[in-house]
Amino acid sequence: MKILVLSWEFPPRIVGGISRHVAELYPELVKLGHEVHLITSEFGEAPMYEVVEGVHIHRIPVSWGHDFLHWIGNLNNSMGVHGGKLILEEGPFDVIHAHDWLVGDAAIALKHSFKIPLVTTIHATEYGRYNGIHNYQQRYISDKEKRLTYESWRVIVCSEYMRHEVGRALVTPEDKIDVIYNGIRAEKKNGNGFDRQEFRRRFAKDDEKIVYYVGRISHEKGVWLLLNAAPRVIWEMKGKVKIVIIGGGNTDHLKQQAWQIGIWDSCCFTGFMSDEDLNKFQTIANCAVFPSLYEPFGIVALESFAAKVPVVVSDTGGLPEVVQHEKTGIVTWTNNADSLAWGILEVLRNPNLAQHLVANAYEDLKKRFCWANLALQTHDVYQRVKKERALVIW
Repeated sequence: MKILVLSWEFPPRIVGGISRHVAELYPELVKLGHEVHLITSEFGEAPMYEVVEGVHIHRIPVSWGHDFLHWIGNLNNSMGVHGGKLILEEGPFDVIHAHDWLVGDAAIALKHSFKIPLVTTIHATEYGRYNGIHNYQQRYISDKEKRLTYESWRVIVCSEYMRHEVGRALVTPEDKIDVIYNGIRAEKKNGNGFDRQEFRRRFAKDDEKIVYYVGRISHEKGVWLLLNAAPRVIWEMKGKVKIVIIGGGNTDHLKQQAWQIGIWDSCCFTGFMSDEDLNKFQTIANCAVFPSLYEPFGIVALESFAAKVPVVVSDTGGLPEVVQHEKTGIVTWTNNADSLAWGILEVLRNPNLAQHLVANAYEDLKKRFCWANLALQTHDVYQRVKKERALVIW
């Protein structure tokens, strides 16, 4: 089958989880015999066209707008033009696959222009991010999401939690939705061949345990909650803990919070960290913490599984589906600093429990989060859509 994929982010542009999801799923689909062409925006020095692990990558120029929504409009115009040209030159295509609302206008236009069925993966919803719709911009984005799922032949989500959220928030029939988990390439997380002690000293003293968060710096990720939990953790560990916050974006408010609650000397804000350094860092850390208020899936938890770091998460969204309490990680109450502190201390004070969690989590990657198996599930969705399309006079 020929698949045309639209994604606003793709390596080296990495904003959230979509980039890695797309980069790791489609090479597995190529192995299953699919021909995949992916359209994304230009970024830095990345080639405008290249073949990566069998996937044809088409990067397109996008003129800057006066704000993000204007840029998204320009992105869709460029994707629509290039997509139409690609379909005429390389087609026919069997399926268009859109990733989130940001590419929805182009995907819908190409669907109707060429009568190609549309599959959409919804990675998160605006309703979920903000626990409701509260202003014009949120309403605009939510309406785009609803239109995209309405126009889609099938909708893919990453957890059972998201199946219910998309059904409720986007008024999408649940029998139109397929649940396919995110995955990870565990073999990429090795971090071998470096001076571990010297690298570790960049972040903490030799006698300090390292507790870290990695990800986007945004309210719904709950980094502020980790800082609120930190005083109890630091106190009970007699000060032998370093809280490391990894992620780009504005952390001024978090730094101010750390200073005001008296834990500044026990915190380290690294800013953006390259994948190479992150792989090394995770091999020297003692506990990963993801205290999200909203999390459709939690691919960061899988990355910690792969790096063999014990994980503490909140019980929101899809995280309890990914992390099994006291088997593959510790699950704590959402938006509760005391519960989060308890979970971190469980890991730090019980080395045997930490090893038990790490071993089970790594095994779980092979069973539930292997990209080869997830690609087979995606292949089945494509096959179903292709068969149903053949029965329809459009």
